[in-house]
Amino acid sequence: MRLKNIAIALLFATALAGCNDTLDSVDLSHVKNKVEHPLPSRVVAEMKKKNMPRTSPIMVRIFKEEGILEVWKAKADNRFDVIASYQICAWSGKLGPKKKEGDRQAPEGFYNLTPAHLNPNSKYYLAINTGFPNRYDQANGHTGSNLMIHGACSSSGCYSMSDEQVLEIYAFARDAFKGGQTSVQLQAFPFRMTAENMARHRNSEHSDFWDMLKVGYDNFEVTKRPPDVAICDSKYVFNQQLSGSQQFGSGAAACPPMSTPPSLNVAMASHQKSYDLAYQKAVNKLDGMVWYEPTEAERKAIVADKRKGRDLAYAPTGSSLDAGKLMKQNEFEALVAKRSAPESKPAGTMLASTSSRPQTAAERMRQDRLPQQVETPAASPAEQTATADASTTTVPIPTQNPLAYAAPPVSEGENRKKPFWKFWGGE
Repeated sequence: MRLKNIAIALLFATALAGCNDTLDSVDLSHVKNKVEHPLPSRVVAEMKKKNMPRTSPIMVRIFKEEGILEVWKAKADNRFDVIASYQICAWSGKLGPKKKEGDRQAPEGFYNLTPAHLNPNSKYYLAINTGFPNRYDQANGHTGSNLMIHGACSSSGCYSMSDEQVLEIYAFARDAFKGGQTSVQLQAFPFRMTAENMARHRNSEHSDFWDMLKVGYDNFEVTKRPPDVAICDSKYVFNQQLSGSQQFGSGAAACPPMSTPPSLNVAMASHQKSYDLAYQKAVNKLDGMVWYEPTEAERKAIVADKRKGRDLAYAPTGSSLDAGKLMKQNEFEALVAKRSAPESKPAGTMLASTSSRPQTAAERMRQDRLPQQVETPAASPAEQTATADASTTTVPIPTQNPLAYAAPPVSEGENRKKPFWKFWGGE
């Protein structure tokens, strides 16, 4: 076993830091102080190679469908490059934003993480509060609390990593805050917003919301700097300049007169032109096809082997790309109709039959689509985000969120300041 660990460590030492999915070489029993545990030498070497100061600012990107969490870090020229990429161990629900307490959805959107969002005392090893709900969520009536990036690989609305992964992610944030960064931007997307992915999901009920997020996504793709994010008219706006003494009001207030800086406007127009061509090509390619988004139970089923030899609470959920598939339109409609048809057996008979024999894949998928039941423990207000796992998977999920921690509200005052990463008007 020791030789195996050494071999893995050597492999990671020569590989790109962005390939550290499992971090099996980390022995947590030797971590004396998880809060101050330094980044591993392989990451430090990669930062030096990319000309990234050790305490320079970071940004976090999440892609649900791919199940990926990326850490981006500022180089000496203040442009960002990816320094680490992790396979998300568990996220609950499906693609789409979180809208209400107990829906088991993991958030999507743009969030500001401050030092106050770090929770060194989490019962899920280490945790970083996502800041949900932000002003956009509040303006749209979205509710929820204690939505975290944490360890333990078990989720009821959070983005859960392995303990080894969250140890590194926490260290990236800690070092950036020590370097003077006051707010880390978290960008949580349903998927990488490429032309093909947007075309594949063009018929989703969330398409308008995703189109809005894509503006921020594209701003970062063009500038490689976190966009300046503001909320007005109950929507996100990015990198907008205000004239005179104008300010952004409450998230629900009307947007004041604003404009995109000329240099950015030119760059974005060029990017959009290329995107439009690629999007139309993707739509033509996907004509007559529909993407089937898998249920959480289906995602769990394809990674069930990862639970072998681990604690029962360890509950990886797998990738939507691995569990989903493209289907012909008529096949998809037939599947929907089949699932919408009333059961031929009384409910009591169905319960009896499913308790005495393994369920078929169709039955598991059907039950997973039933409304989720919300469980509200009386233990404490911080634990009221817990819900029962309505899927029929045999993987047990904790029915309570033990994170008795809620970060204080984050001030949106930074929207009125010129962020260091803005590239127009000189540097």
